Amino acid sequence: MVRSPRFRPLVVPEKEELPCLEPDGVLGRMVSPFLACMRPEGDVELSQYLAGWRELLRFLTPLGSVFAFATSEAFIKVTDLEARVHGPDASHYTSLVTMATWERRAGLLERPGTEPRHPAGPSGSRTLLLLHRALLWSQLCLHRVATGTLGGPDAGTQCGDAYSTALAPHHPWLIRQAARLAILALPSRGRLLQLACPGTGEAGARIALARAARVLEDVYNRTQGLLAGHGLLQLA
Repeated sequence: MVRSPRFRPLVVPEKEELPCLEPDGVLGRMVSPFLACMRPEGDVELSQYLAGWRELLRFLTPLGSVFAFATSEAFIKVTDLEARVHGPDASHYTSLVTMATWERRAGLLERPGTEPRHPAGPSGSRTLLLLHRALLWSQLCLHRVATGTLGGPDAGTQCGDAYSTALAPHHPWLIRQAARLAILALPSRGRLLQLACPGTGEAGARIALARAARVLEDVYNRTQGLLAGHGLLQLA
């Protein structure tokens, strides 16, 4: 498995299961499909990956304007990929590997800086790459909120740093400025933890959010390795 140099392994205390991580819990609804998308043979199943993204968006959207520009773009990309997964070429969009293999063979993988040749727009592989980068931001933000020290940087600073690491290098100046302004409106760490684990104390909510972030990290690392192996990291 490829591990990004930006990551350090999460060390999460293993305690009894927390309600928000159960199948019908806020984080459990997100974690379950992301876990299911990682096939034993090393591939990523697209339908489950997108189901995980749907739940991630459901979680992030109420957090305020800091996520609005990212979640709206992610929603469009998830919808685009879902149309491929359930469309006339569905047999080629069951997993990341089948998609990349077919799109390359069909000549659908546009080069950086060129217009898409396919009338349907950018390739599914390029769309997935953009979602992949957004997943890194989400993972870093949630991880830092979960594991930040008491009295340390607030959630806005930590998620802002995550944005600078994961997405800012790929965004034009105007979007970077808008994002940094939106970060000022991010709820406090305590509020984020309450939204992640309603009715759970801070210590338990931190553990649950860190476990969820660990799953996102695993999905990111799996996807990163596959995208790199198929030469897709420079599509956008």
